[in-house]
Amino acid sequence: MRPEPRLLAFDTSAAHCAAALLSGERLLVLRDEAMDKGQAERLIPLLEEMLAEAGMSWRDLDALAVGTGPGNFTGVRIAVSAARGLALALKRPAIGVTRFDALAFGLPAPVAVIEDARRGEVYLRDGFEPPVIALRDGLQVRAPRQVGSAAFADVEAPRFPLAEAIARVALSRLGEDHPRPAPFYLRGADAAPTADPPPVIL
Repeated sequence: MRPEPRLLAFDTSAAHCAAALLSGERLLVLRDEAMDKGQAERLIPLLEEMLAEAGMSWRDLDALAVGTGPGNFTGVRIAVSAARGLALALKRPAIGVTRFDALAFGLPAPVAVIEDARRGEVYLRDGFEPPVIALRDGLQVRAPRQVGSAAFADVEAPRFPLAEAIARVALSRLGEDHPRPAPFYLRGADAAPTADPPPVIL
């Protein structure tokens, strides 16, 4: 691996298509396009545009990083599937990074990460505790600082945009053994299988 590893990170866990390209600690390109749908069609062209802007190709990358959630069920799957496919095709490592690790990156520990989970609930990692889903009303947090879209007291701003934070977390983990990225879900899918009987093949 070169002295300044080149790493491409991306995330589609929310209503956006976000990505960051690093060369070592240097941020080369950062994009964050708001979109409610269409991430599956937009992600790869966006990444190719970023590589072209930096004068690079896919083969110039040393590693990939991907946001694994929690977040939008379908969005998380889009990014994770892309990362696994690219890693296989390029023979490069792909590192999964949770939203909790990305938002807390660079902030003094312990910091609670509190993200809106809708339905009157939040995704919560209270300092170093395992993440949980908690009711928003009456929520009590022990960590002295909070970060995230649902933070409500002693609020810190994230040090980096989400995609850049994912890239920097992954950069700090290069050289370690990693399982293949997998979606990080705290809640099941909203969609339920159809109750209709399957078609009969004649």
